Amino acid sequence: MVLGGGQNALADHDYPYFPALLELTRDFAHRNRAVLGICLGGQLVARAFGGENRIGAANEFGWCGVSLTPAAKADPVLGALPEKFPIFEWHDDTFVLPEDAVRLAGNGVAENQAFRIGRAVYGFQFHFEADRPMVRDWSRSFAPLIAERHPDWSDRLDDEMARNGPDADAAGLAIARAWVATI
Repeated sequence: MVLGGGQNALADHDYPYFPALLELTRDFAHRNRAVLGICLGGQLVARAFGGENRIGAANEFGWCGVSLTPAAKADPVLGALPEKFPIFEWHDDTFVLPEDAVRLAGNGVAENQAFRIGRAVYGFQFHFEADRPMVRDWSRSFAPLIAERHPDWSDRLDDEMARNGPDADAAGLAIARAWVATI
């Protein structure tokens, strides 16, 4: 599992472990082992297989709508989800899919929200792991950072959480359980 962070996926100079992480990701795929990348992790998975990272090209924060592609209907991880659902997003960057990737989800801001390579290498732009308690914790822990870019977040949080949280939490739990089943 490769999770998110404030880095960008091309920052090898500042994060010299990125090239080794990319190689490890390709090695796992070659050995038919499951790989999961979320947000920055999804961007790194895309990069590992030749996808193009686009820094600053897709700003999303909060619960946003995501739509599944027709290919997702038959996917073992996303196939049981509704065609459209809200999910938590917090990113500025995005990626172009690697050549052999199957596009599974997108939206108007980031065309590539989820993809699969082979049997069990998955990349997600959105934070399906971010349930309501985690989003509340992030909102407290990163309040100054969030307020700089989204000054009305603290006023919107409870309403957005009530409106989108239950469906997002259900989608996130379904994705997590289905991905674990691929292991």
